[in-house]
Amino acid sequence: MEGVGMNNAFWQGKRVLLTGHTGFKGSWLSLWLQQLGAEVHGYALPPPTQPSLYELAKVAGDVHHHGGDLRDLPRLQAVFAEVQPQLVLHLAAQPLVRDSYRDPIGTYTSNLNGTLHVLEAVRQQGGVRSLVLVTTDKVYANREWLWPYREDEPLGGHDPYSSSKACCELLAQSYAASFFNPARYGEHGLALATARAGNVLGGGDFARDRLIPDCLAAWQAGQPVVLRHPQAVRPWQHVLEPLAGYLLLAERLYNEGPALAGAWNFGPAEQDMRPVGEVVSQLAQAWPACPGVQQQPSDLHEAGLLRLDSTRAHRLLGWQPRWSLSQCLQATMAWHQAWQGGEDVRAVCLTQLAAYREAACPN
Repeated sequence: MEGVGMNNAFWQGKRVLLTGHTGFKGSWLSLWLQQLGAEVHGYALPPPTQPSLYELAKVAGDVHHHGGDLRDLPRLQAVFAEVQPQLVLHLAAQPLVRDSYRDPIGTYTSNLNGTLHVLEAVRQQGGVRSLVLVTTDKVYANREWLWPYREDEPLGGHDPYSSSKACCELLAQSYAASFFNPARYGEHGLALATARAGNVLGGGDFARDRLIPDCLAAWQAGQPVVLRHPQAVRPWQHVLEPLAGYLLLAERLYNEGPALAGAWNFGPAEQDMRPVGEVVSQLAQAWPACPGVQQQPSDLHEAGLLRLDSTRAHRLLGWQPRWSLSQCLQATMAWHQAWQGGEDVRAVCLTQLAAYREAACPN
């Protein structure tokens, strides 16, 4: 069954502009939107990895592709004018903490200017009723405390990636107050929200310096995986979990307007916010003759303890995570093994998507 409040019929024929559709999360979301019957237009650079989920799952067949860089405002404005979107889901970003240390300027310009240009294109074009800007769970001023962060906690960001995404949150707040004020909703007709998701896992993630891709690549090569911070705690969840939240939030914004505007956390259940080493141990149990694990501390700062409070999404949207961490890892491993075995990747993705959509939400 679908989650509380999710209406499949809503998406039939809706014109949706999705930025970052060639990436990991964007590819999964494109497949889902196509299954819902939406008219999906994607704006993005070429796939960021080789191999890529976008190519393996033949996502291009589901999307009207508009190639471009978000830093190219005239190109983005031209696409908005052509598509006339009703809903916009902004996922495109430089998404990696360690890459942000290597290229801070590129990270800030991609994330901050990219988000600014999306907001400005929406403002100038008009006609968009629902805008969801995806940021990250790392936008909070991390105090390394035990309590999960709520949406009203102070923003921060030690590394350039986290900082750039916190800046995007401030941009969204400014545009919401200045141009999309709820008090003038009758004039502009737009409801704007930001979405802060936990650490996503799942089949088709080939980015470097991410836990599961690093594990599988090392073990596939017969080598132990090297962990930088095995004690670090993260809010792990399958990629379909936050995507379900984005879709539900976008739909509710469209139907209910600015009453549901603002920031939203989409994170896992309390018991699934686990240390890195424990996650790797669970994954290793499913790998035949696993080459093992090594520890090599990094001199780059990464948060040691990060947890999210998703109570707002639970109570006001009816969103709940459906898969446990164990189920998430099983699905990820099954996808990887199917790909390595030469199976039809698109069929594997659609089968897992169907299984997720049929999963009952916990009480």
